[in-house]
Amino acid sequence: MNRGKVVFVGAGPGADDLITVRGSRVIAQADIVIWASSLVHPGIVANTKPGALVVDSASEALEDTAAHYRRAADEGLLVARVHTGDPSIYGATGEQYEMCRQLGLDFETVPGVSAYSATAARMNAEITIPEVCQSFILTRLEGGRTPMPPRETVRGFAAHGATMALYLSAARNKQLQDELLAGGYPPETPCIIGYRVTWPDELMLRCELAELSATMRERKLWKHTIVMVGPALAEGHSGTRSHLYHPGFRHEYRAAQADAQTELRAHGAGAVSLEEQR
Repeated sequence: MNRGKVVFVGAGPGADDLITVRGSRVIAQADIVIWASSLVHPGIVANTKPGALVVDSASEALEDTAAHYRRAADEGLLVARVHTGDPSIYGATGEQYEMCRQLGLDFETVPGVSAYSATAARMNAEITIPEVCQSFILTRLEGGRTPMPPRETVRGFAAHGATMALYLSAARNKQLQDELLAGGYPPETPCIIGYRVTWPDELMLRCELAELSATMRERKLWKHTIVMVGPALAEGHSGTRSHLYHPGFRHEYRAAQADAQTELRAHGAGAVSLEEQR
């Protein structure tokens, strides 16, 4: 007996052609498509099959969604639950997974392009630059309506000096700037601000950390905004490059050039495997 299935689909950051092929196919095949018009581009759900039930969940609570899941379980239907960005990041999917388990529904997740990835791409910024930054932190400012674990603070994360992407923090941009500075980022640290990234009314900005709040206030960026900060986001990093594609780097698919290998060893590079480099 077909007991129904829910597929959680990452819709991407906005543009309707930034959804995965797999995610688009699931939406086209689904009997029930649940999406939030407040967050997802309407083009994402424009190609549903004839007779499919398309539900706008923007005004619904979890309990309202449960009725559609119960119907899917009773009638053996396929549900496409469409989430903005990637469902695993601030997607509120955990409680929905549990609901599926309780109803005996199969479920799986199709990943999507997240806003931080789209933001970096739109500004041609690399998040991890060799010898500048090799770590990435994704978080939000504490103190909002949703509690944060006590050890997870912007100030504490800032002490690492890594590239950081901050969601759900635009409305308190002055506090955000103050916490980033207090954590140790220098005032001149480069920042990228992305408003409704990849949507038709997208706004992409660069500024120094010292001007972050003023820049956001001037343009009234209170929501739908992601902030990225860190030294790797600067435009231009002369003298830095990946060892993986250096002619002196040896791995299982390529021998090293002797003179280039000597140069690379002078910079302290060891015989790291290809898998470790990737």
